[in-house]
Amino acid sequence: MTGVIVGDFAKWLGATSLSHAIQTAGWVIPALQTIHILAIATLFFSAVIVDLRLWGVLQRDIALSDVARRFLPVIWPTVLVLLISGSILIIGEPRRSLLNTTFYLKMTLLAFALVFTAVLQWSSSAAPEFWEKSMHRRVAARFAATLSILLWCCIIFAGRWIAYTQVG
Repeated sequence: MTGVIVGDFAKWLGATSLSHAIQTAGWVIPALQTIHILAIATLFFSAVIVDLRLWGVLQRDIALSDVARRFLPVIWPTVLVLLISGSILIIGEPRRSLLNTTFYLKMTLLAFALVFTAVLQWSSSAAPEFWEKSMHRRVAARFAATLSILLWCCIIFAGRWIAYTQVG
């Protein structure tokens, strides 16, 4: 039932004048994909810098709260750019995403990663030395950093995988 509704919606969306305009202008989809990829790179870089600091591999002489305060806020405007560019890409090619289970995997992973990042940002500002107070917390921080990097990598791979798991 849900598949039929989503299929009908994708068909309707693909028939709209906006979708046709996006599809027929040869530069729109490549330009949006470029913006989307650059935004992904920006977001991934920001998250990984904080994760590597959690691991103690990078910027050990700078407090985690300072690193988080510098790099994590970049993520939220970048997510907005991704939301806008991704939405326009979906409007231009609705069947490519809306009928693709890999797209839903990517969106689920993204939801987890954003909640995880928000919690990390909140914890680093509410209790700046929380992750560094004891050996157990440092181990937890390394686990959290590893999970974060894995989540973002899986999101990137799922996004790329969408092109190879297209529906008719």
